[in-house]
Amino acid sequence: MIAIPDQRMTVDEFLEWAKAQPGRYELHDGRIFAMSPERVGHADTKFAIQSALTRAIAAGRLPCRMLPDGMTVRVDARTTYEPDALVYCGQKLDDDAIEVPNPIIIVEVLSPSTQHVDLGAKLAGYFQIPSVMHYLLVTPGKTPIIHHQRQADGNILTRLAHAGAVTLDPPGLSFDVADVLPA
Repeated sequence: MIAIPDQRMTVDEFLEWAKAQPGRYELHDGRIFAMSPERVGHADTKFAIQSALTRAIAAGRLPCRMLPDGMTVRVDARTTYEPDALVYCGQKLDDDAIEVPNPIIIVEVLSPSTQHVDLGAKLAGYFQIPSVMHYLLVTPGKTPIIHHQRQADGNILTRLAHAGAVTLDPPGLSFDVADVLPA
């Protein structure tokens, strides 16, 4: 069993602590939370969205990369999350990086035990990051894919994608709902 420190931490303190720990953790308002084991449906859905994003980036010949879960996204000085997938564009990050400073697309696959966080605190938190343009929420085996998109005026537009293409512009990629959630 892993002892989780009681004191609140900054992101920098947390990242240093987490490097030496087995397992995965997130930091919410300075408090450490262990991430639960995954179910097969969650893992299958996560792989499907990661694959769909990777194919869409290649098809569009975009200067972007998809990274799977395990990468850290800093929301503020006391909060970090590890999304199930993300896309960033531009120069490749250093191989030793554990933090992605400029994600443009963030994906969370919903779990019964944590969906309230993904639908609430993470939604608000991710859109505090200026580079984030899209936040996708996917429920294993169920439509719709929930697509939150930052508009030019800063407002967030929400689309429920039951079928067809999900277009993420910027950066200019698209994938089909059926590629992630087959009927």
